[in-house]
Amino acid sequence: METTYEDITLVCKDCGEEFVFTAGEQQFYAEKGFTNQPVRCPNCRKARKQQRNNNY
Repeated sequence: METTYEDITLVCKDCGEEFVFTAGEQQFYAEKGFTNQPVRCPNCRKARKQQRNNNY
């Protein structure tokens, strides 16, 4: 049975802005075995990743 995905609007836990978790992103997450939806918008994810990289 094939799963169909639809775009979902989520709210970023850092900045509070709404962002769309697209059907394509959901499929990618599923293929990677990720079971949780993202909690941060792409901008906050990028900033957090950059902050982590600067600490090393």
